[in-house]
Amino acid sequence: MRSVSIIGAGCTKFGEHWDKSFRELIAEAGMKAIEDSGIEGKDIQAIYGGTMASGRLIGQEHIGALIADQLGLTPIPSTRVEAACASGGVALRTAFLAIKSGEYDMVAVGGIEKMTEVSTEEASFALGGAGDQETELFHGATFPALYALLARAHMQEFGTTEEQMALCAVQAHKNGMNNPNAQFHREIAVEDVMNSGYISSPLKLLDCSPITDGAAALILCESKKAKNISDKAIEIIASAQASDSLGLTERKSLTELAATRIAAKEAYKQAGIKPKDVDFAEVHDCFTNAFILAIEDLGFFRKGEGGKAVEKGRTQLNAEISVNPSGGLKMGHPVGATGIKQAAEAFEQLNGRAEKRQVEGAKTGLTHNVGGSGATAVVHIFRKLEGKK
Repeated sequence: MRSVSIIGAGCTKFGEHWDKSFRELIAEAGMKAIEDSGIEGKDIQAIYGGTMASGRLIGQEHIGALIADQLGLTPIPSTRVEAACASGGVALRTAFLAIKSGEYDMVAVGGIEKMTEVSTEEASFALGGAGDQETELFHGATFPALYALLARAHMQEFGTTEEQMALCAVQAHKNGMNNPNAQFHREIAVEDVMNSGYISSPLKLLDCSPITDGAAALILCESKKAKNISDKAIEIIASAQASDSLGLTERKSLTELAATRIAAKEAYKQAGIKPKDVDFAEVHDCFTNAFILAIEDLGFFRKGEGGKAVEKGRTQLNAEISVNPSGGLKMGHPVGATGIKQAAEAFEQLNGRAEKRQVEGAKTGLTHNVGGSGATAVVHIFRKLEGKK
């Protein structure tokens, strides 16, 4: 069975890029990844690019061909992948499968979104399309409102508190201080979150991920070839994806994201490990209650105990499990790029290149990318490829 590894990664800084275009962000992330891998552009056989709403946000469609053109890689096949905020994670999985199937040996995969070209209202409407347009968005249910419903259900059933959710934001900002690509470099306290004003009760401004511009890219290679090319190859030992209904009204439970739980179960099976074997995880914390749902649904803590685990510091850097050492989505969420950026962080961590945010002794990492309010979930697991160049 063919194995697939990452041999290079590149990211732009996440933030408001008034001085850089969509195309320039693609080129910056792509060139960084190619340079990091040590290969040449002519070695790449195909491209997969994740973006969610470029048509609505900047008026540009046909992104697959645009990426190949910007990187000077025409005429190789280049394909856009869309799965809402999980577009990057699904693009990574698509590239992984393309190599694993034997179709290609070397593939570039990236993700991008430029979200600050439009007003907050326009961005919110575009993001709302990731939910059920007929039963949710049409009636005014934005994504903060949908996640607020999930938060209320968790609070009612398990006693999770707003202060516990606020601690997730505090941890994210603390970790983000050590991430040079983070949108924010400012530590906050629980009081800052509690006083930041309600967006959709119980979620407040600092419970929410920001609107962000940014791009990220990876170079994937068949693992036997990767050993001869790079001494920093990271093997993808599991790739799993699951789906659920778009609308919350069709869900069996509002206190879990079933797609996450199912994708995680399959990923652990593929990797032959248990949740306790994971050293660090980059989880999809678009809102602070999403962080709590993720650490429960991924099996790191029992259902209903996520808030208490955060309160006891069990998810902090180099604690029981290091969750979001990069700062997570609170440090920037250019939706199409997020899933790729998470894998880039795993690449940095497993190569010991994460500097002040480095997870000590990191051997196994997991990434978790969610589309919409949980209708798509993608879980990847990584470890250092055995054998060096």
